[in-house]
Amino acid sequence: MPIEPAPTPWEFPQGDRIEQLADGDIVAVGADLEPGTLLAAYRSGLFPMPMGSPGKTEHPADLGWWSPDPRGVLPLDGLRVTKSLRRSCRDFEIRIDTAFDDVMRACADPSREGSWIDEAFIGAYGRLHELGWAHSVETWQDGTLVGGLYGVSIGGLFAGESMFHHARDASKVALVALVDLLSDGLPRLLDVQWSTHHLATLGVVEVPRSAYLRRLAAVLGLPAPVAFATRP
Repeated sequence: MPIEPAPTPWEFPQGDRIEQLADGDIVAVGADLEPGTLLAAYRSGLFPMPMGSPGKTEHPADLGWWSPDPRGVLPLDGLRVTKSLRRSCRDFEIRIDTAFDDVMRACADPSREGSWIDEAFIGAYGRLHELGWAHSVETWQDGTLVGGLYGVSIGGLFAGESMFHHARDASKVALVALVDLLSDGLPRLLDVQWSTHHLATLGVVEVPRSAYLRRLAAVLGLPAPVAFATRP
């Protein structure tokens, strides 16, 4: 089971207080990326991203805490799997948590448009992974990692952070696998932060921040998915 880290010294706003403090999608600035801080943020409906250029999050003033309005979520019964994607699912091997660092570093590739994941984030989520809170869903082909995604799992929440592919449909297949393992009959919440055109084609919808926060509060007490309950 996941190991609860030392509590954060920082206090994150809750519920209606987020609506009062939010400046658009951003709610707070500063704090740190310690495991207890990250978990407190996700439990409050926030997540961290750099305020400026990647590589500068060592300084608290460069760290922002975001709660988008509207929020992108993927209903577990709403994933759109085309016939071609279903065929592609047969071309890959799915593994869970066997190459978390490699998945993060592939997602952090600076040649990718909009890349923002830096060494501070890689280290922070690596520590969460060691404690059993952050996970990777990986697609492998002929013994080579060719795609995957990573995120944070807390109770009934899976907060997807990023995905990558080095083979056609590899990241989409990882998403199909994630939805399959989350679809265990419990009302789980798959958060993707912001919707994009690409994500919308896969079934991602937007919900008001207030509705997201209510759903989040309702699922945090659920048991973790079986696939994430035991660390490798």
